[in-house]
Order: sequence, then structure tokens, then C-alpha cells
Amino acid sequence: MKPTNITRTIPDAPTVPMNAVWRTIRGYVLWSYERGTIHYDIMVTLILLFVFLTPYRINYKDKPIERNPHPIGVSVLPDAQGGFLYQIEGRAVTAKEDDEIREQLMGVIEPIAGGAVTITKYETVRDHTGRILAYKVWVQRSM
Repeated sequence: MKPTNITRTIPDAPTVPMNAVWRTIRGYVLWSYERGTIHYDIMVTLILLFVFLTPYRINYKDKPIERNPHPIGVSVLPDAQGGFLYQIEGRAVTAKEDDEIREQLMGVIEPIAGGAVTITKYETVRDHTGRILAYKVWVQRSM
């Protein structure tokens, strides 16, 4: 048997001109479509979908830092010298020595003050039996 050359012709299929596709993509990238056109609406829809749906799939690690405030009641008032007066509950401090008391008071005040501060003085508030109710602490911001 002799091989025959059979040629088949495929009817012309509709083609999409690649220039038009690239022009459309270029228009999206350069944001060259006018408001009110279908391409503008598509771009805005894609942006909104990205903004609202990606946080469910991508962890951007943009959570605020958790600060655990001291569980003890603290009142803060401005004083006449430009500093602050902190009134701290007595049960927040367990130390007996002056240096240890100052250190524990600073441990309560610094997270609230949000920066470097210096204790100028403190006084103990006691009830009629001598039990410590609170500490009044005068604080100045360190420069």
C-alpha cells in the first residue's frame, strides 16, 4: 500500500487579537480607564475583594501589642509642678525597705506612664489601725 498525503483543513475559528488583550491588561496596570466604565468597575471590585478577603488567608501580623495593665487600682492626677501624682493601692507593694518599695512602685507606674519616669517622692496612706491603704507617688518624666 502506498501512503497518501491527506490534508485536512480546519475551518477558521474566531480569534482574539492579542493586541486587544495586552491593551486591556496595560489599561488595568496603568489605571487608564475612566470612571463609570466596566473596566473601572472591575478594577475597583478586584481591589475591594483583595482588601476584604486577603486577611482571612494571609497573616499580616498587624495585631496591636497586648499590654497587661497592672491588676491593682491606680489613679493618676496632674500635680502643680508639672508632674503626675499616682495613687496606688497598698496591696500592690509587699516590700518593707525604701529601695524595694520604690522599685515595686516603679514596676506599677512605668507601664502606665509609657516611658521613663522618676519618682520624686512618695508617702504612705494608712487607716486608723496603721494598715497601709495606698501609696501617693509623685512622678516626673525623665528627659
